Amino acid sequence: MPPLADILLFAVMLAAAGAVAGLLAGVFGIGGGAVLVPVFYQVFGYAGIPEDVIMHLAVGTSTALIVPTSIRSFQAHQKRGAVDMNLLKGWMIAVPLGALLATVVAAYVSSAGLRLFFAVMGLVLAARMLLLSNRMHLGTELPGQPWRFLTGSAIGLFSGLMGVGGGVFNNTFMTLFGRPIHQAVATSSGVGVLISIPAFLGFIYAGWGEAGLPPFSTGYVNWIAFAVIFPIAMVVAPYGAQLAHRLNKRQLELGFAVFLLFVSARFFWSLLAS
Repeated sequence: MPPLADILLFAVMLAAAGAVAGLLAGVFGIGGGAVLVPVFYQVFGYAGIPEDVIMHLAVGTSTALIVPTSIRSFQAHQKRGAVDMNLLKGWMIAVPLGALLATVVAAYVSSAGLRLFFAVMGLVLAARMLLLSNRMHLGTELPGQPWRFLTGSAIGLFSGLMGVGGGVFNNTFMTLFGRPIHQAVATSSGVGVLISIPAFLGFIYAGWGEAGLPPFSTGYVNWIAFAVIFPIAMVVAPYGAQLAHRLNKRQLELGFAVFLLFVSARFFWSLLAS
């Protein structure tokens, strides 16, 4: 058992991560998983959780927290009338299908494999934010079927494997086809809802009865971490939605890109050291 001071320190770190995750949920229309997964990885590692389940537990617990933060963020954006409800309705099957597929894949992928996927995708997303931003466009209209369905499924799959709400992927998709960034952000909060609920249930099922999980875990979801972060993220998310309509999006993108680069470097280092 770690010293009490260390436990309190990590509780503070989790609380801070919850505040940042909730803010990002509103600002970028994401669930905050890009912040939570690396924090959970560090905290669970310190707690002595076996390496072969630590990343699965981090992704699963992050997914559980994306459910309330995404719903809260979606409600805030919907009140402003900025959500593309037609796109969301068209993805009611595609996105959850991809998210469920992610939990199936995760059940057969090692912890190192999930870290590698998170690190590589983090680099790709950071590069997009740093180099392309919203200047590159592939068209003025979103693609029709079957490409839109396939895109929704891919967003659900990649997001589920990373434990994120899909905002960074959906923002990229919509802005590449000429949609305003504020509409993309608002719609991404709804995409997070479609991803997180089936992925949350899937990670519980995939980790059911798994050896080495810490106390108060249901499958790959740890309820202690959830209980610390949940109330903070729920309070902060609406403020993030307000900021999304006021702040310079380019500055926020650059800051988030730098964070992704740091996280990717941390995971690559852990893979090299193992």
